[in-house]
Amino acid sequence: MILPITLTIAGAAALLNQWLAWRVGQMRRHHKVLIGDGGHKMLTARMRAQANFVEYTPFFLILLGLVELAIGQATWLWVVAITFIVGRILHAFGMDRDAMNKSRVIGMMLTLGPLLGLAIYAIVLAYSQPAPGEMDLRPVDQLSSPGGGTKLN
Repeated sequence: MILPITLTIAGAAALLNQWLAWRVGQMRRHHKVLIGDGGHKMLTARMRAQANFVEYTPFFLILLGLVELAIGQATWLWVVAITFIVGRILHAFGMDRDAMNKSRVIGMMLTLGPLLGLAIYAIVLAYSQPAPGEMDLRPVDQLSSPGGGTKLN
């Protein structure tokens, strides 16, 4: 089964990670630092922006893929996925400033909101109904057949 939302967002995330790495590389070349941050705040900020991306994105992509697998394509799932990517871009630009700023705050909100929402939805989805072909484990007295008796009659 192909998961177009997850495949698209995973591809976008990989490209975004490359962009974040390139930004770190720019600062390394500018400050002539091969390892660590050399005490340069901007290099530290860009390194943390990429590391933060790498910390959140795997969880998001796993949840996205599992939810898409469970429910199929849904417009709201596209919206959630794109929101996450936009949030990660805003966060990266926000990290370029010394003080807390709107880009960074909004970026984190657009990261944590979709991640939290998908996590809760995944847990609810896991227990909301038996999967096709799964055994119904309700007590016998709660099982009924079309004729009105229990399935065991």
